[in-house]
Amino acid sequence: MPGMALLKLNQGHNDTALASISEALADATDPFVRIQLMPATVEIAIAAGDLPAATAAARQLGEAAESTGTEAHLAWAAHAEGRVALAEDRVTQAVARLKVARGWWQDLAMPYELARARVDLGRAHLARGDTDTADLELAVARTAFIELGALPDVAIIDTLMHRARSEWPSGLTDREAEVLRMLASGATNRSIAADLVLSERTVDRHVSNIFTKIDVSSRSAATAWAIRHGIA
Repeated sequence: MPGMALLKLNQGHNDTALASISEALADATDPFVRIQLMPATVEIAIAAGDLPAATAAARQLGEAAESTGTEAHLAWAAHAEGRVALAEDRVTQAVARLKVARGWWQDLAMPYELARARVDLGRAHLARGDTDTADLELAVARTAFIELGALPDVAIIDTLMHRARSEWPSGLTDREAEVLRMLASGATNRSIAADLVLSERTVDRHVSNIFTKIDVSSRSAATAWAIRHGIA
């Protein structure tokens, strides 16, 4: 079961978590056990910046779900595909698949998984600048997590919803402002990718775009700029 690997992920040991879940998946011979491992494999691989592994696991999960036809498997597959699409900045596809996952989890009356799908859907709406819809999804998810006693998940949502304004200087998007705020706090691109559930390559691109827009060439200069403009 993926519990130990997810624990390592929550502790920030992304590479160790990926190695652990990959080993468990390789050792699993029962197809239903493999299906149960694949959602965690996708989540951990994205956090570790290994998009090929995440993509492969999501594809295998989708094929397995189509084969079994089990509603929970189909929900896991849609959720995994949405997460991979979001990590690759294919936002439209991410929104579509995450809405499917949200619908499945709602029908299955699985409140924790439903709330997690809403969080990822909120991230996707934030990525395309639809803050009103994002805030709605995140607020509903936050209420669910509070009712379930999932306080770490509540903290994640509070971070996502902490935006000072909807229009940023120098044409920064909400996502770029979020990345800049984290960069200014001293976070590496890799840790930013893990926290925002993006690929490290996507974060690299965001940082490059930020530097161009605010006309700086270093992280220290970007941090100073962020402080001056009230973002950090």
